[in-house]
Amino acid sequence: MPRTLKTTRIVIAAAAAVALATSGAPATAAEGEQVIEGRLADSTAYRFIVPADWNGTVFVNLDFAGGRPSGAQQELVDRGYAYGGTTRNVTGWRLGDAVDNQIEALDAFTAAVGAPDRAIAMGNSMGGMIAAATGELHPDRIDGVLAACGGLSGTVSQWNQKLDTVFVLAQLLDPSGQLPVEDVPADIEGARSAWLTALAQAQQTPEGRARIALAAAIGQLPAWSQRIADPDPHDPDAYQAAWYGALAGDPLPYIGQAMSSRHTSTIVFGGMPSWNTGIDYAEQLRKASPESRRVVAELYAAAGLSLDADLATVNAGERVEADPAAVERFAASYEFTGDISVPTVTLNNVGDQISTVAQQQEYEERVTHAGNASLLRQTYVASAGHCNFTDAETLAATQVLLDRLDSGHWRSANATQLNRAAEELDMGEARFLGFHPDRFNR
Repeated sequence: MPRTLKTTRIVIAAAAAVALATSGAPATAAEGEQVIEGRLADSTAYRFIVPADWNGTVFVNLDFAGGRPSGAQQELVDRGYAYGGTTRNVTGWRLGDAVDNQIEALDAFTAAVGAPDRAIAMGNSMGGMIAAATGELHPDRIDGVLAACGGLSGTVSQWNQKLDTVFVLAQLLDPSGQLPVEDVPADIEGARSAWLTALAQAQQTPEGRARIALAAAIGQLPAWSQRIADPDPHDPDAYQAAWYGALAGDPLPYIGQAMSSRHTSTIVFGGMPSWNTGIDYAEQLRKASPESRRVVAELYAAAGLSLDADLATVNAGERVEADPAAVERFAASYEFTGDISVPTVTLNNVGDQISTVAQQQEYEERVTHAGNASLLRQTYVASAGHCNFTDAETLAATQVLLDRLDSGHWRSANATQLNRAAEELDMGEARFLGFHPDRFNR
């Protein structure tokens, strides 16, 4: 049974502004549009925009109630789709509660305007995780999923891999143990600043650059940055510089998110939900791509360092043990099974430093092992940065899903077709490419 709704109100707006407590940003509805908004039982805000010529399809997005519609979202509304959703402000990393909220928000929408012909779960980043989880858990309510730049290997595995990256860096660059790895203090900005300073210093020496490369290869960071896109793996200096950009040099650096979300998740789940006991880091390097291994080997040779000796140092480091109860709670927040029963499209940029792209291989593998590969299409964009898509790219991927729901068949899903569709929209670059991620190693 759905939880009781605290408030629901409908505004039939003619250029009406709706002030949201979650963001303070006004949302403006065009003439004839309805804005349906309120708060769920846990106080999470929700909001939907319903066009005057609504076509019966509604999109539900984790983050929609937090601000103005994006260009892609507004375009969908202009085409006759209802678009709405909630915020993550209350639920945070309690992903199961966020999934429940998507269904509760859909209940509110249904109570206000009637049952939709079909509902699509859609979102970016954590919103991509929530979209995929909502579709997996509620196929009776959700007809399709567009999950963009989400950590679809699941909560536990992706944070084990982030632990690997930080652990390797700490063992090789901070032998005195001054930098936080698992016990991130409440002064998150201080922890982030300390790590960025240490990494910037290491980047100035051949030895430091080689060791940063080793951690990046083991952690499967993308060798793309906002300054260096798609470097030649035969140019180890450029490849390493791109790794460094993803790790510490670009806006929203990997190491900063590793500090902030580690601190938050440990508090939310009541203990350390990640571990590296029993992990052989020489084996983790062997699981990296051939290009990554070659770059690491060349950088170590140039620096006059022994790769075997550094791997032995890392393996000899005091390991991080998980709190089993915290792991159980973290996994319960949502681990993907691959048991999907509605058409699902994923959208990812290959240079995403937060939701690293190798996680998509793990999701594909789970879906395939569950016998559901025919329901999944994965698309990739050649860009760096977290969730760095143009409106044209988002709409082109969305249209793949809509075509599948309309026809019962997958059409227009290869990179050439996607780029052609995106270019016709004239809403930003079209950068789809044929791509298959490396095998996820954790």
